[in-house]
Amino acid sequence: MSEKTIAVVRRRRRQLRTRKRLHGTEERPRLAIFRSSKHIYVQLINDDLGVTLVAASSLDPEIRKSLTYGGNKAAAGIIGKTIAERAKQKGLSAICFDRRGYRYHGRVAALADAAREGGLQF
Repeated sequence: MSEKTIAVVRRRRRQLRTRKRLHGTEERPRLAIFRSSKHIYVQLINDDLGVTLVAASSLDPEIRKSLTYGGNKAAAGIIGKTIAERAKQKGLSAICFDRRGYRYHGRVAALADAAREGGLQF
């Protein structure tokens, strides 16, 4: 196996270990993050129904206009504020944060801080 494959397998193990403890409900959905090298994606998920309630990414047309690059902390901050606004419109304020095996550092931390500033409670 290549080093990249090993890293993906290890992250998947961390992700599953974290998911054992987290479960999104209608009142407190799960905020799941996926980050690639060029973009960042966020969803609020109700695990009881298996439904995505709200989503935002650096590929959204309205957000993409204000970004020069989707894979940095500035983009993560904008996505965090956007997901908080969209959650407020749906009447959601409390969430459980699923970092999906990524370290709470850099883009993940920037997104979480921006979502908190936008009014979401972790």
